Amino acid sequence: MVSNDSEVSARPRRAPVIGLTTYLEQAKQGVWDVRAAFLPQQYFTSVTDAGGIAVLLPPQPAGAGVAEAILDGLDGLILTGGLDVQPELYGAPRDPRTDPARPDRDEWELALLRVAQERRMPVLAICRGLQLVNVARGGTLHQHLPEALGTERYRIGGGVFATNRVDVAEGSALAELVGAGAFDVHSYHHQGVDRLGAGLVVTAQTDDGLVQAVESTGDGYLVGVQWHPEENAEDRRLFAGLVAEASAYAAAIGRAPIDHTTEASA
Repeated sequence: MVSNDSEVSARPRRAPVIGLTTYLEQAKQGVWDVRAAFLPQQYFTSVTDAGGIAVLLPPQPAGAGVAEAILDGLDGLILTGGLDVQPELYGAPRDPRTDPARPDRDEWELALLRVAQERRMPVLAICRGLQLVNVARGGTLHQHLPEALGTERYRIGGGVFATNRVDVAEGSALAELVGAGAFDVHSYHHQGVDRLGAGLVVTAQTDDGLVQAVESTGDGYLVGVQWHPEENAEDRRLFAGLVAEASAYAAAIGRAPIDHTTEASA
Protein backbone atom coordinates (compact mmCIF):
# COMPACT_ATOMS: atom_id res chain seq x y z
CA MET A 1 0.00 0.00 0.00
CA VAL A 2 1.39 3.42 -0.96
CA SER A 3 1.14 6.12 1.70
CA ASN A 4 -0.26 9.50 0.67
CA ASP A 5 1.49 12.76 1.48
CA SER A 6 -0.67 13.53 4.50
CA GLU A 7 0.09 10.14 6.06
CA VAL A 8 3.82 10.65 5.53
CA SER A 9 3.80 14.15 7.02
CA ALA A 10 1.90 12.90 10.07
CA ARG A 11 4.58 10.38 10.99
CA PRO A 12 7.06 11.33 13.72
CA ARG A 13 10.37 12.37 12.23
CA ARG A 14 13.11 9.98 13.27
CA ALA A 15 16.35 10.70 15.07
CA PRO A 16 19.61 10.44 13.09
CA VAL A 17 21.27 7.03 13.05
CA ILE A 18 24.86 6.98 14.30
CA GLY A 19 27.21 4.05 13.66
CA LEU A 20 29.86 3.26 16.27
CA THR A 21 32.81 0.98 15.55
CA THR A 22 33.49 -1.83 18.03
CA TYR A 23 36.25 -4.18 19.07
CA LEU A 24 36.40 -7.97 18.76
CA GLU A 25 37.46 -9.30 22.16
CA GLN A 26 37.31 -12.51 24.15
CA ALA A 27 34.27 -12.22 26.42
CA LYS A 28 32.68 -14.35 29.13
CA GLN A 29 29.00 -14.71 29.91
CA GLY A 30 27.80 -17.59 32.06
CA VAL A 31 29.29 -20.80 30.63
CA TRP A 32 30.34 -19.07 27.39
CA ASP A 33 33.85 -17.81 26.68
CA VAL A 34 33.86 -16.57 23.09
CA ARG A 35 35.18 -13.82 20.85
CA ALA A 36 32.50 -11.15 20.64
CA ALA A 37 31.83 -7.59 19.54
CA PHE A 38 32.50 -5.24 22.44
CA LEU A 39 32.04 -1.54 23.19
CA PRO A 40 31.71 0.17 26.58
CA GLN A 41 28.16 1.33 27.21
CA GLN A 42 29.26 4.94 27.75
CA TYR A 43 29.78 5.35 24.02
CA PHE A 44 26.32 4.44 22.82
CA THR A 45 24.44 5.96 25.76
CA SER A 46 26.26 9.22 24.94
CA VAL A 47 24.68 8.99 21.48
CA THR A 48 21.18 8.12 22.68
CA ASP A 49 21.28 10.77 25.44
CA ALA A 50 22.09 13.31 22.71
CA GLY A 51 19.01 12.28 20.73
CA GLY A 52 20.59 9.89 18.25
CA ILE A 53 20.02 6.22 17.47
CA ALA A 54 23.12 4.10 18.12
CA VAL A 55 24.09 1.21 15.82
CA LEU A 56 27.16 -0.92 16.58
CA LEU A 57 29.52 -1.82 13.73
CA PRO A 58 31.71 -4.86 14.52
CA PRO A 59 34.83 -5.44 12.40
CA GLN A 60 34.08 -7.54 9.33
CA PRO A 61 35.51 -8.11 5.84
CA ALA A 62 35.37 -4.83 3.94
CA GLY A 63 34.88 -6.21 0.44
CA ALA A 64 33.51 -4.28 -2.52
CA GLY A 65 30.39 -2.36 -1.58
CA VAL A 66 30.24 -3.45 2.06
CA ALA A 67 31.11 -0.10 3.66
CA GLU A 68 28.82 1.63 1.18
CA ALA A 69 25.92 -0.64 2.13
CA ILE A 70 26.48 -0.04 5.85
CA LEU A 71 26.68 3.73 5.48
CA ASP A 72 23.53 3.77 3.35
CA GLY A 73 21.64 3.32 6.63
CA LEU A 74 23.66 5.84 8.68
CA ASP A 75 23.64 9.61 9.16
CA GLY A 76 26.87 9.85 11.18
CA LEU A 77 29.92 7.78 12.15
CA ILE A 78 31.95 7.48 15.36
CA LEU A 79 35.40 5.89 15.27
CA THR A 80 35.87 4.71 18.85
CA GLY A 81 38.92 4.09 21.02
CA GLY A 82 40.82 0.84 21.51
CA LEU A 83 44.14 -0.82 20.80
CA ASP A 84 46.90 0.82 18.76
CA VAL A 85 46.73 1.39 15.01
CA GLN A 86 49.29 -0.89 13.36
CA PRO A 87 52.48 1.08 12.50
CA GLU A 88 52.84 -0.82 9.23
CA LEU A 89 50.09 1.44 7.89
CA TYR A 90 52.33 4.49 8.19
CA GLY A 91 55.59 2.80 7.27
CA ALA A 92 57.17 2.70 10.73
CA PRO A 93 59.03 -0.18 12.37
CA ARG A 94 57.02 -1.72 15.18
CA ASP A 95 57.92 -0.56 18.68
CA PRO A 96 57.81 -3.54 21.11
CA ARG A 97 55.43 -1.54 23.33
CA THR A 98 52.88 -1.13 20.54
CA ASP A 99 49.78 -3.31 20.90
CA PRO A 100 49.48 -6.46 18.76
CA ALA A 101 48.16 -5.64 15.29
CA ARG A 102 44.40 -5.64 14.69
CA PRO A 103 44.36 -5.61 10.88
CA ASP A 104 40.70 -6.64 10.76
CA ARG A 105 39.67 -3.53 12.68
CA ASP A 106 42.06 -1.21 10.84
CA GLU A 107 40.85 -2.38 7.43
CA TRP A 108 37.19 -2.12 8.41
CA GLU A 109 37.42 1.34 9.93
CA LEU A 110 39.55 2.73 7.11
CA ALA A 111 36.91 1.54 4.64
CA LEU A 112 34.11 3.15 6.64
CA LEU A 113 36.06 6.38 6.99
CA ARG A 114 36.83 6.54 3.27
CA VAL A 115 33.18 6.18 2.28
CA ALA A 116 32.00 8.59 4.99
CA GLN A 117 34.42 11.24 3.74
CA GLU A 118 33.38 10.68 0.13
CA ARG A 119 29.77 11.29 1.18
CA ARG A 120 30.64 14.17 3.53
CA MET A 121 28.96 12.25 6.33
CA PRO A 122 29.69 13.72 9.80
CA VAL A 123 32.46 11.87 11.67
CA LEU A 124 33.57 12.01 15.32
CA ALA A 125 36.89 10.23 15.96
CA ILE A 126 37.84 9.37 19.55
CA CYS A 127 41.37 8.54 20.82
CA ARG A 128 42.38 5.65 18.54
CA GLY A 129 39.87 7.04 16.07
CA LEU A 130 41.76 10.33 15.82
CA GLN A 131 45.00 8.43 15.29
CA LEU A 132 43.40 6.34 12.53
CA VAL A 133 42.12 9.49 10.79
CA ASN A 134 45.61 10.97 10.93
CA VAL A 135 47.15 7.81 9.45
CA ALA A 136 44.44 7.65 6.76
CA ARG A 137 45.43 11.20 5.76
CA GLY A 138 49.11 10.22 5.43
CA GLY A 139 50.22 11.24 8.92
CA THR A 140 52.32 9.32 11.44
CA LEU A 141 52.16 8.52 15.16
CA HIS A 142 54.45 8.56 18.16
CA GLN A 143 54.30 4.91 19.20
CA HIS A 144 55.19 5.51 22.86
CA LEU A 145 54.71 8.96 24.36
CA PRO A 146 56.78 8.32 27.51
CA GLU A 147 59.77 7.95 25.19
CA ALA A 148 58.81 10.70 22.73
CA LEU A 149 57.77 13.30 25.32
CA GLY A 150 59.23 11.93 28.54
CA THR A 151 55.92 11.74 30.39
CA GLU A 152 53.40 9.17 31.62
CA ARG A 153 50.69 11.83 32.02
CA TYR A 154 48.41 10.44 29.31
CA ARG A 155 48.10 6.86 30.57
CA ILE A 156 48.57 6.31 34.28
CA GLY A 157 47.35 2.71 33.98
CA GLY A 158 45.13 0.43 36.00
CA GLY A 159 42.02 1.41 34.05
CA VAL A 160 42.08 4.88 35.62
CA PHE A 161 41.63 7.83 33.28
CA ALA A 162 44.17 10.62 33.67
CA THR A 163 43.02 14.24 33.73
CA ASN A 164 44.85 16.60 31.38
CA ARG A 165 44.24 20.22 30.47
CA VAL A 166 44.01 21.04 26.77
CA ASP A 167 43.84 24.41 25.04
CA VAL A 168 41.04 24.66 22.46
CA ALA A 169 41.56 26.98 19.49
CA GLU A 170 39.14 29.84 18.93
CA GLY A 171 37.01 29.67 15.80
CA SER A 172 37.07 25.86 15.63
CA ALA A 173 34.07 23.55 15.50
CA LEU A 174 35.34 22.11 18.79
CA ALA A 175 35.28 25.55 20.40
CA GLU A 176 31.65 25.96 19.35
CA LEU A 177 30.85 22.85 21.40
CA VAL A 178 33.04 23.17 24.50
CA GLY A 179 34.32 26.74 24.34
CA ALA A 180 37.76 28.10 23.47
CA GLY A 181 40.65 28.06 25.92
CA ALA A 182 41.57 25.70 28.75
CA PHE A 183 39.51 22.55 29.16
CA ASP A 184 40.07 19.44 31.32
CA VAL A 185 39.76 16.07 29.57
CA HIS A 186 39.98 12.34 30.39
CA SER A 187 42.99 10.62 28.80
CA TYR A 188 44.02 6.99 28.39
CA HIS A 189 46.58 6.53 25.61
CA HIS A 190 50.30 5.99 25.11
CA GLN A 191 50.44 7.00 21.45
CA GLY A 192 49.72 10.30 19.72
CA VAL A 193 50.00 12.32 16.53
CA ASP A 194 53.52 12.91 15.23
CA ARG A 195 53.37 14.22 11.65
CA LEU A 196 49.95 15.71 10.91
CA GLY A 197 47.99 14.22 8.02
CA ALA A 198 46.98 16.16 4.92
CA GLY A 199 43.83 18.25 5.10
CA LEU A 200 43.79 18.35 8.90
CA VAL A 201 44.19 21.31 11.23
CA VAL A 202 45.07 21.13 14.93
CA THR A 203 42.31 22.58 17.12
CA ALA A 204 43.53 21.62 20.61
CA GLN A 205 46.89 20.89 22.21
CA THR A 206 48.41 20.28 25.62
CA ASP A 207 51.21 22.45 26.98
CA ASP A 208 53.84 19.96 25.77
CA GLY A 209 52.70 20.47 22.17
CA LEU A 210 50.93 17.14 21.74
CA VAL A 211 47.99 17.27 19.33
CA GLN A 212 44.75 16.77 21.24
CA ALA A 213 42.14 17.53 18.57
CA VAL A 214 41.97 17.88 14.79
CA GLU A 215 39.39 18.94 12.24
CA SER A 216 39.17 18.63 8.49
CA THR A 217 40.02 21.67 6.38
CA GLY A 218 37.75 20.45 3.57
CA ASP A 219 34.02 19.97 3.15
CA GLY A 220 32.18 17.86 5.65
CA TYR A 221 32.24 17.61 9.44
CA LEU A 222 35.19 15.70 10.89
CA VAL A 223 36.23 16.28 14.50
CA GLY A 224 38.83 14.07 16.17
CA VAL A 225 39.83 14.22 19.84
CA GLN A 226 42.63 12.36 21.56
CA TRP A 227 40.71 12.10 24.82
CA HIS A 228 37.58 10.17 25.88
CA PRO A 229 34.51 12.45 25.88
CA GLU A 230 32.22 9.53 26.74
CA GLU A 231 33.81 9.47 30.21
CA ASN A 232 32.84 13.04 31.12
CA ALA A 233 29.27 14.36 31.27
CA GLU A 234 30.33 17.85 30.09
CA ASP A 235 32.49 16.38 27.32
CA ARG A 236 29.42 14.65 25.92
CA ARG A 237 28.63 17.91 24.17
CA LEU A 238 30.79 16.43 21.42
CA PHE A 239 28.16 13.73 20.89
CA ALA A 240 25.42 16.35 20.81
CA GLY A 241 27.41 18.19 18.15
CA LEU A 242 27.72 15.06 16.03
CA VAL A 243 24.02 14.24 16.38
CA ALA A 244 23.11 17.78 15.27
CA GLU A 245 25.41 17.51 12.25
CA ALA A 246 23.99 14.06 11.44
CA SER A 247 20.48 15.51 11.57
CA ALA A 248 21.49 18.20 9.07
CA TYR A 249 23.15 15.57 6.87
CA ALA A 250 20.00 13.43 6.91
CA ALA A 251 17.92 16.40 5.87
CA ALA A 252 20.36 17.32 3.10
CA ILE A 253 20.13 13.88 1.49
CA GLY A 254 16.37 13.73 1.82
CA ARG A 255 15.92 11.77 5.03
CA ALA A 256 13.59 13.00 7.75
CA PRO A 257 15.56 15.08 10.28
CA ILE A 258 15.31 14.76 14.04
CA ASP A 259 12.44 16.45 15.81
CA HIS A 260 13.36 16.73 19.50
CA THR A 261 9.86 17.92 20.42
CA THR A 262 8.26 14.86 18.84
CA GLU A 263 10.81 12.51 20.38
CA ALA A 264 10.39 13.98 23.86
CA SER A 265 6.61 13.83 23.75
CA ALA A 266 6.40 10.30 22.37
